[in-house]
Amino acid sequence: MIEPSCRGGCQFEQRGLSYIEALLATLLIAVSLVPATDALRSGIKGASVHESLTVETYLLLGKMEYVLSQSVAVLDDAAAVAGSPTAPTAYSDKVTLPDGAELDRRVYLSRYDGDNADADDDPFTGADEGLLWVRVDIAGTAHALETLTSR
Repeated sequence: MIEPSCRGGCQFEQRGLSYIEALLATLLIAVSLVPATDALRSGIKGASVHESLTVETYLLLGKMEYVLSQSVAVLDDAAAVAGSPTAPTAYSDKVTLPDGAELDRRVYLSRYDGDNADADDDPFTGADEGLLWVRVDIAGTAHALETLTSR
């Protein structure tokens, strides 16, 4: 008589993966790739948006620095020609980017009422001598820089 080599039941060691385990692992990887791909896609879109914001910011800074390098007397004359804080001045221009896109940089100048001596709470009436408001923006965007300059 042949005795079984294991008494009280045999336990077999499993080696390797079964077909169902391999199929389940593949399914889990496939399902997790969808959100990972979406995350990459939004990251790539965000990079291009950041690039355009950076370009616009430097274009605004460059124009603001150029305007502020002019004498206050020259800027005051340009503000008088514009006649209103909502009218773009002759310092406004168009910039063509390397990709062919064209941006309209607008420059606004106005005399400014810093001390509100006329008590009307309008900073553009009763202006103080030698105090100018300067605004540079890009048409169609919310990007703008504003400052005051004086003699």
